[in-house]
Amino acid sequence: MTSDPFLCRCILCHDYGDRDDADQVDRTIIAHVQEHGWHVVMVPEDEIGPGFAYTIGLAHAHGAPELAMFGLDIHEMYRMLDALGEKVASGTVLADGQEHRGVVRDRLVALKHADPRWYRIFFGWAIGFYRRPPLPVLQVAWPDVNDRFHWEQEVERGHRESQPQLWLPPGEHPVGVWTAEL
Repeated sequence: MTSDPFLCRCILCHDYGDRDDADQVDRTIIAHVQEHGWHVVMVPEDEIGPGFAYTIGLAHAHGAPELAMFGLDIHEMYRMLDALGEKVASGTVLADGQEHRGVVRDRLVALKHADPRWYRIFFGWAIGFYRRPPLPVLQVAWPDVNDRFHWEQEVERGHRESQPQLWLPPGEHPVGVWTAEL
């Protein structure tokens, strides 16, 4: 738990008077955060777009940013976010601009700060847990087979569109599958 409960506004640190109304999903998130320090939400690919996954609880339990990944198999992203959560739990500080090897096979991943204007689009369960944005979120970006990230000029179009660029405000994001619902 965060050392100062006034900094963390989550449903574990504050009683908002509606704990008895929690549904099964909320109870599962709460139990995982209490037991493991975080929960991973998995949103499968559908006709609207690629799947994604994100953590809830890292900010509460470890004072660390929440993490989000996009465009891979949701179970693979779950394992990767869980591995990064283990790093956080063992004392690794994750921050914008860092690169980490070994999360996606033997490749680097890059961490990028997510603009809070994306939160309501992608991180609804986290907002429900913390009760109000902004909460810190880092996008975990993964490279293509040539170790290029989706924002780099030389990357293939398919890889470019596999992940959003959450560090950009929604209005500045390139038009595509990630902006279709805006």
